[in-house]
Amino acid sequence: MSDGEAEGGETVVRRERFAGGPARSFLSSMAFDDRLFAADLAVDRAHVVMLAEQGIVDAGDAGAILDALDEIEDAGFDALPDGEDVHEAIETAVIERVGAAGGRMHTARSRNDEVATCLRYEYRETLLGAIETTVAAREALCEVAEAERETVMPGYTHLQPAQPTTVAHWALSYEAALARDTERLFDAYARTNRSPLGAAAFAGTPFDVDRERVAELLGFDAVLDNSMDAVSSRDFLVEGSAAFAGLATTLSGLAEDLVVFANKGLVELDDDYASTSSIMPQKKNPDTLELVRSTAGDAYGGLTGLLTTLKGLPRAYNRDLQNASPHAWRVADDAIEATDVAAGAVATAEWPASDLEDAAGEGFSTATGVADLLAMCGLPFRTAHEIVAEAAERGADYDALDAACEDVYGEGIEALVEREAVEAALDPAESVASRDSAGGPAPEAVAETLAAALDGCATDTDRTGALAADLEAARDALAAEVTDYA
Repeated sequence: MSDGEAEGGETVVRRERFAGGPARSFLSSMAFDDRLFAADLAVDRAHVVMLAEQGIVDAGDAGAILDALDEIEDAGFDALPDGEDVHEAIETAVIERVGAAGGRMHTARSRNDEVATCLRYEYRETLLGAIETTVAAREALCEVAEAERETVMPGYTHLQPAQPTTVAHWALSYEAALARDTERLFDAYARTNRSPLGAAAFAGTPFDVDRERVAELLGFDAVLDNSMDAVSSRDFLVEGSAAFAGLATTLSGLAEDLVVFANKGLVELDDDYASTSSIMPQKKNPDTLELVRSTAGDAYGGLTGLLTTLKGLPRAYNRDLQNASPHAWRVADDAIEATDVAAGAVATAEWPASDLEDAAGEGFSTATGVADLLAMCGLPFRTAHEIVAEAAERGADYDALDAACEDVYGEGIEALVEREAVEAALDPAESVASRDSAGGPAPEAVAETLAAALDGCATDTDRTGALAADLEAARDALAAEVTDYA
């Protein structure tokens, strides 16, 4: 057995000490480390290239290590030897192939900065994927808004009929919320895309490493300056998970609206986003949206679990951090999947215009519009409010308004405004058309909001594409450097 090799599959990284015992499986994170397999290989390659460039490792050893990493990548995660985590397993696999020289790969670094770098490397990809999915959901809402600009529907407050609006106005309200969720994901990406590598265990290294070079090879925008902070901080996971929790909250509201609308017959969900009962064949249940709605609870639980794991940890590194990242992965995966499902449900739903318009007038929903009309004719708004409130108790039609005006104002309503204008204000479609202030539901106002929303989607798509291109360019540059040592 050559130096650096192991017998019986035991780790060659720790050798005999700490290589077994009942706590080994408890310490292991291999069950969920497959997610970091590609990230660790990239981090290893960048680190080895930098070591060779700095003259810390000779070119021959660097080439042998890089060849071994290629073999490990081809074999795949499942072929790795046993280890506490994917990082140790890959190092063990390198040493098994190269011998003692393989141990040089870990020069001037610790698993602490290695793990922190791999997490950031992978998490930024997750964030970019989430942004793409969220923008796609916004585009789906914009398509609905374009198709349903003049489809009048009831608007609710406290789940009670409030004022008529349009399907387009409703859809764009969620597009606006998702646009802010997108901004938060971009912000999280910016603070995630910083390199800890070169911080070593937490106190730096005496080797003449080039941290900026490694960051460049891995596509990071900057280096985390303080080495203690670099290895111990997981606030980027907190920020990302909080953004995902906010996204899940938006989706939960969207899902709840669709569940309620479906209950009232105001939307017809596609069969792909519904199910039937196991016993009641007439049922069409909005099951997927109910699960989207519940994703918020899972996201809050994951964020709380992450924060609780991090709370009160002393500097610099503690093994508790191993249990932090699974919370973040679950929150991200659930939110991304829920976004995709919600977007599909919206994009394929049908909006029954006649039923929606009939429902839009329920509960004297145009009352505010009538009060506004009277106020525009010179009445104090509170007087107008009193007239319309009294009319609501008498039948909520023109005659009821006329009688209420006589009682409250002392004259019939025709003394203030022509009957034709009152009748128009009582009509849900006319009421919507009159609400043409910026951001309102009138078709002209919706057209402006929609144009801005589409511009925002295009801008965010371009921005995401540029970030993805930067990462791809970094991968290509690293691959070219690795090839030089072949």
